[in-house]
Amino acid sequence: MEFAQDIWGIWQLPALAGLDWAAGPGGAIMLLLALGIDWLIGDPRWLPHPVRLMGGVTAFLDARLNRAKRSAGERVVRGLLAVIAVVGVFALAGWAVANYLGALPYGWLAELALISLLVAQRGMISHTLRVIRALRHDGVAGGRQAVARIVGRETKDLDEHGIARAAIESCAESYSDGIVAPIFWYLLLGLPGLMAYKAVNTMDSMIGHKSERYAAFGMVAARLDDALNWLPARLAGLLIVSAAFFVPHAAPFKSFRTMLRDAGKHASPNAGWPEAASAGALDLALIGPVRYAGGVSKAAWLGDRRARATITDMRRMLALFAIACFLASALVALIALLLQAL
Repeated sequence: MEFAQDIWGIWQLPALAGLDWAAGPGGAIMLLLALGIDWLIGDPRWLPHPVRLMGGVTAFLDARLNRAKRSAGERVVRGLLAVIAVVGVFALAGWAVANYLGALPYGWLAELALISLLVAQRGMISHTLRVIRALRHDGVAGGRQAVARIVGRETKDLDEHGIARAAIESCAESYSDGIVAPIFWYLLLGLPGLMAYKAVNTMDSMIGHKSERYAAFGMVAARLDDALNWLPARLAGLLIVSAAFFVPHAAPFKSFRTMLRDAGKHASPNAGWPEAASAGALDLALIGPVRYAGGVSKAAWLGDRRARATITDMRRMLALFAIACFLASALVALIALLLQAL
């Protein structure tokens, strides 16, 4: 009986601080809770993931609208209609969850669950750790299989250093579009903004390529993704630079210089910022020529040191990533405090 009373007392503590459990917390506090949940448990496999649904709708529209017999102009228009449809549907779904379910007692828990599924802290760490374990226990063949799950490039010819570089680059880019950008758009536009951003980002990863099939149809998705990630990518680079101050043997000042010097060398207007910052922090050379299904890219190197990345470098990248995630959460907490004070 006393134990039950103690549990009830703990449950009542938020109410004493002004938080009504039934009504739920405000936006920034909700986001902070979601980041904590994602960090602790990641994405439970038994929960349907909204990104898979976004991908399914995108694939359906791609099959119906993107026909080779149509002209490039027609495919651009159909790509635009696909973006409007997918983004509109999921932004509306986010609005409905936030406004209708959020108005019900404890309905805010649905929004909390969605936010935690749409940020990728623990997921990225888990994927990178799998690559490390595969390299250690199964050699290069296992490493190739593991890294193929998180990169879009061809992995069949990668050696140990290529596998390590690919995982590090993926980790850096994912920090921007998997964590900082979702935080940014949720703080700015709430759950509808977060859902719209993830819909655009999913479409870009599926159809935003410069291949013959997608150069026209995916152009709008690719350009919109570039626009939505412009500011978050630069914030992500600065957070990685800041995280380098707390990682042993990292080089924060070199991280900043390399980011400013080399970010523009990347084919993407955004990915170069977190990747160049990571290259400088870890004293590595990243990107360079990369083999994709359509051939070998002529990408420039970011950073001016060694390209022979190792498992140790992957672990250092994970430390950089984890601290950068903590700094992003600290910024959210600061915003929550400022909003409470206003």
